Amino acid sequence: MRFPKRAAPPMEDLAALRAEIDRIDAEMHALLIQRGGIIDRLIAVKGTSASGSAFRPGREAAMMRRVAERHRGLLPLDTVEGIWRVIIATFTYVQAPFSVHADISAGDPAMRDSARFHFGFTVPYRPHPTCAAVIEAVAASRGDLGIFRFDPRAAQAPGKGRGKGPSKGEAWWEGLIGEGRPKVIARLPFIERPAHPAGTPVFVVAKPLDDPAAAQRDWVLWAVRCAAWTEEAERAVQGLYGEVVARGRPKGEAERLLLAVPGGVGARQLADALDGAGAAASSFDETGSHAARFRV
Repeated sequence: MRFPKRAAPPMEDLAALRAEIDRIDAEMHALLIQRGGIIDRLIAVKGTSASGSAFRPGREAAMMRRVAERHRGLLPLDTVEGIWRVIIATFTYVQAPFSVHADISAGDPAMRDSARFHFGFTVPYRPHPTCAAVIEAVAASRGDLGIFRFDPRAAQAPGKGRGKGPSKGEAWWEGLIGEGRPKVIARLPFIERPAHPAGTPVFVVAKPLDDPAAAQRDWVLWAVRCAAWTEEAERAVQGLYGEVVARGRPKGEAERLLLAVPGGVGARQLADALDGAGAAASSFDETGSHAARFRV
């Protein structure tokens, strides 16, 4: 059976569509230039010339949530998210230059993909062999960021393996304990969905923000030490709608855990829940916070 050939669109229609695309491209570029002008004025107002004060995790999370909620049409959400992340990170870099330090103990490709997707190519990428090295590099900087991967699934069952990368045996999160030490400010990717092009779960750490109100406290992270960790203690954390992010136990020492609980759960409530479960926790230290992820 023969099918009739589809007629080619009129050349004048193609020309008009391409002219419309060119017009839109020019408008987008002009808007980016306009945004840059506003950032230039913002720098003059805030005086952010070489510090971490340009980071606003709460504002960034709200912006990305709005992007995901309003998106529609042919363009994949991955592309839209990547464009917006690069715009946010690059204009932040213009306000206060920074580098991204990455723990590559479990491999470089996934970390490099995450850094490039979320921060773009303008921001320098600095690989390090361990989480501890990343944390110390951030601590010694003026306003750099650090990223390291984690696998919360590997930390859920008591007595099981310690997971991949930095969550394997070493209590890397204890490097975040103490006044003035770097703290977690974000968990990426913010928009979670199957087959995310930069889907490796990572924490972002930075020196304490100049404005504490800029932090996003949907979830708060606690470093906990206890004599023993049991299934009952696990259930107590889950009863607070929390999760065990990572576990470690140096030989002959107390169990070390990194717990994530909703921002409304205070240290006293968490301590009471663990004590009631027989965990006998000996210390609680806040190590940062982050926004709730947006799931698609």
